[in-house]
Amino acid sequence: MPWLRRATDALLWGLLPTCAAAQSTTPHQYLAQFDSNGDGRVSLAEYQDYLNRGFHMLDRNGDGVLSPSEWPEGVRGRGSVTLMGKRRAQAMMFDRLDRNRDGFLDSTELTAPY
Repeated sequence: MPWLRRATDALLWGLLPTCAAAQSTTPHQYLAQFDSNGDGRVSLAEYQDYLNRGFHMLDRNGDGVLSPSEWPEGVRGRGSVTLMGKRRAQAMMFDRLDRNRDGFLDSTELTAPY
């Protein structure tokens, strides 16, 4: 079932934040979902923490690796995915979004197409 594999990948790699943006009425409300310390901007750590919530829910043994047995039914044949690998990919995306290179994302940068 390739469609199920794509759906699961989308969920794990970032569709949830996109859906959250659609439910937020303003870019500032979307930013607030990431902004755990309430300073009005999103650091790399906050960005990664928010995006990895689903990973942590699936990683039942907490070892930082989604092994095939931890994947949802229907995608169990997939290989392992590491939290470290996801965090590296997210850091690259963060750098692409951080247009003014200040090390933080504001609401405009966070909601801009990349």
